[in-house]
Amino acid sequence: MRDVSSALRRTLDVLSSSVEDVCAPLPSRMKTLIVHAHPEPGSFTGAMKQVAVETLRRAGHEVRVSDLYEMRFNPVASSADFQARTNNAYLVYALEQRHGDKTNTLAEDIAAEIEKVVWADLVIFSFPVFWFSVPAIMKGWIDRVFVSGRFYAGMRFYDRGGLNDKRALLALTLGGQRHMFEVDGIHGPLDDMLRPLLRGTLGYLGFKVLPPFVSWHVPYISREERQRFLEEYRRYLETLDQRQPLRFPTLSDFDPMLHRLAERS
Repeated sequence: MRDVSSALRRTLDVLSSSVEDVCAPLPSRMKTLIVHAHPEPGSFTGAMKQVAVETLRRAGHEVRVSDLYEMRFNPVASSADFQARTNNAYLVYALEQRHGDKTNTLAEDIAAEIEKVVWADLVIFSFPVFWFSVPAIMKGWIDRVFVSGRFYAGMRFYDRGGLNDKRALLALTLGGQRHMFEVDGIHGPLDDMLRPLLRGTLGYLGFKVLPPFVSWHVPYISREERQRFLEEYRRYLETLDQRQPLRFPTLSDFDPMLHRLAERS
């Protein structure tokens, strides 16, 4: 597979401890939300987003797009996100998220994005890597939209997370070359860079996280090479039902204090 390096595949297994190997088949008519973040509409990342829209719709699936720059999405988490608060003197953001979601008093832009997430069977995050992470506008979307209470809380995370009936995919572009992100590469393994997203965000929320699709060295390659990446992405999306989710912990392997249980006979 050219979409993800062999080193990434090996080390993704290492950073996970246990897994539910059985994953429900994709619905024949799948609902997909693409959360897209690139400041240039004509970018290669934008072309990948368009390939995803066209490929999935041609296969009979429904697609909705949240183009965060086009929407001028507000990435700043603040007290303004709540029309009514439980504590006006001191902001505990996660607790106010729970209250706002229960009472339907979240800011309108947050509520609209939550509705899209709940609607979707698959959420694709489409973005260029900025400073080993997502663009700030996408990080703000994550902070504001994946609300505490509805999507995670207490012991509701990993396989018990609120989004454990959905899949997620990172579709990203990099300026670096593939060899730079091997185990012995200058930047280290790609999974080290993606772990806060793959495990700390999507896996934590319960998503079945598909192996990421990576377009490498994008600003510096030829038109023909870019076209090959688009074709590979198209084929990837056409074979989603063949993609096994990444492996993350299951809470049944841990006690109530989250110490790992002894190996079972």
